[in-house]
This record gives sequence, C-alpha cells and structure tokens, in this order.
Amino acid sequence: MNPLRIGMLTPSSNTVLEPVTTQMLKDLPDVTAHFSRFRVTAIGLDAALLNQFEDRPMMTAAELLADAKVDVIVWNGTSAGWLGLDSDRRLCERITEVTGIKASTSVLALFDVMHQRKESRIGLASPYTSDVQAAIIESFANEGIEVICERHQGIRDNFSFSQVGPETIAGMVAELVPSQPDSVAVFCTNLAGAPLVDKLEAAYGIAIHDSVATAIYGALATIGYDCSHVKGFGKMFSKA
Repeated sequence: MNPLRIGMLTPSSNTVLEPVTTQMLKDLPDVTAHFSRFRVTAIGLDAALLNQFEDRPMMTAAELLADAKVDVIVWNGTSAGWLGLDSDRRLCERITEVTGIKASTSVLALFDVMHQRKESRIGLASPYTSDVQAAIIESFANEGIEVICERHQGIRDNFSFSQVGPETIAGMVAELVPSQPDSVAVFCTNLAGAPLVDKLEAAYGIAIHDSVATAIYGALATIGYDCSHVKGFGKMFSKA
C-alpha cells in the first residue's frame, strides 16, 4: 500500500516547519510529507509584503507538489491571520480546481479545532509586530473568536521567528494562562512551539494549538486519516 503523501506549501525563509513536521510524523510510517517553497522573507502590512501571498507564486508551488501525486496540499503558513480567512478559503478552492487535489491550511484547521472543541475565547502568542497582531485579532473576531489576551515579540523578519527560544515561547504562554482563555494559539509556522505543547498543556491544564501542528491536523483530517495516531503534540489530536 502506498503511503499517504502530504504536500506542504512552505515559506522560503522558514526553517522550523519541515523538521517539526518530520518529528510529528515519525511514528506514522504510512504518511510522508513533501515540501514546496515560495518566497516569504518578512511579515508586515505594507503592500510589498502582503503581495508575497498573491495567488500565482503559491499556485506554482502547489502545482509542483501535484507532480508528486500528493493526496492533500496544505498551506503551512498563517497569512490568513492578517489577510482574513477568506484568503485561505479561496486558495484551497483554487488549488483543488487547478490540481484536483484536496487542500487545507494551518489557519483553517485551527478554526476547525477551536469550533470542534467549542473554544471561543482564546489567548494568542506570536512573534509578529503590533500592527500585524492587531490585524490577526480583528480577523479572528470576524470569525467569532475573541482574543481575550495576547503576547507578541515585535519581529518582522521571517527567518528571525525561528530564533525565538523555547523559554520565550513558554513564557508568552505562561503570561496568557492567568486570563483563563479556552485555549492558546501559538500562531506562526516558523515558531518552534509544537515540541513544547505537551509539557505546557500538562503544566497549565489548557489546550495549546501550535500552527505547525494545526497544519498536520488539517492535512490528516482532510484525507480522513485518524488524527489520534499523532501523539505528543496536543489535545487537538485526542478523541477525548
């Protein structure tokens, strides 16, 4: 039996999502991940940086993944946070229209997880600048999710997100917990939050939804794979 192949659309300067994805799938011998990059170097709300997420470069990367006959194509990035979730919905429709392959995204999967778990008041931890964080909070509100507490690092350079240490990530989460959100979103696929999730959930008794983990969740759920086979990366993968 051929393995299930997951195709990942990957920001060019991201160095976290590939090793973390590999780590998450290591105990699933019937699932493989394959990556296609397009240029993303910084995150901001000015036109030049917003244009990084235009349809054409993303579709070119998706078409290359289609050559590998992947079973699903996932946008492993969080741009819908500041562009609005409709940008990801349109992207998924376009990918399927052009390639015939099912599609998902990290952000759409996050919202699926939150809705399934009946989480509507969340904490938000990110590496982004204040204006980007504000845009994310507004986009979430437009989808019925209230960000009741947030922390961000004020970083613009995309590569630099990967340099944010585990102590800093854990510290942001710790500062959000006292506000008693339904869950905390560690929001950025170049932020190494996923390996910390199990310990943080055990420490605080709250669900932590990391963006690389939600991308995996979305990929597996889209192709009907039992997500509970993923162990060690959060409550979202539990049937409970």
